[in-house]
Amino acid sequence: MSQFVILFCNKTIKKVTKGMSLRSDIIDRLGNGADLSVGHPPPIDDFALNPGEQVHQHPRPSAVLVPLVDHAEGMSVLLTQRTDHLHAHAGQVSFPGGRVEPGDHDCIDTALRETEEEIGLDREHVEVVALLEPYDTMTGFRITPVVGIVRPGFELELDTFEVAAAFEVPFGHAFDTSRYQRKAYDYMGKRRSFYVLDHDERYIWGATAGILYNLSQRLAGIAEAVVS
Repeated sequence: MSQFVILFCNKTIKKVTKGMSLRSDIIDRLGNGADLSVGHPPPIDDFALNPGEQVHQHPRPSAVLVPLVDHAEGMSVLLTQRTDHLHAHAGQVSFPGGRVEPGDHDCIDTALRETEEEIGLDREHVEVVALLEPYDTMTGFRITPVVGIVRPGFELELDTFEVAAAFEVPFGHAFDTSRYQRKAYDYMGKRRSFYVLDHDERYIWGATAGILYNLSQRLAGIAEAVVS
């Protein structure tokens, strides 16, 4: 990992206040400096899923927001569908996020700024609770997932050049590890393996599914209680 990424993403999350039920469980598991490596399998990324692939020596730092919307009737994950005309990842399901820019203070700032730009979700609605382990991609990015609990009552304003739609996946579906399948595709000229999660008529795969899968491992027990 480059020294820049280490310094840039070595952010201390301010202590968050617990609430009730699922939100409180998530904060207990992920927040307030919890060691995410204890008692859980090592996280996966594109290279863990595809051993033997050459790792990028200088991955480009980026960050995404993993928005957990805290509805009264149950939590969900907010995702976006990229527009079909984009040069990179056209039509794919993704988290709001993007590359680190020179004016960003840290990875959290990157994720929140990109979220505001892409879908109009104001950072005042987001309570950041954790940074997950970076996810390295075949395309040369090192993604830091920023987990945030989103207070309902927001209005979205999509950047229609980049984002075709925003939608939510129920918590019990997104973090049920039994729903994930590992499949192989021809990608970038080679047969490569990725995790896949189906939801309604949408197909969530690649880094987005991988990050969700990693988080589902970290939330083991909590997610199962929601599913059951």
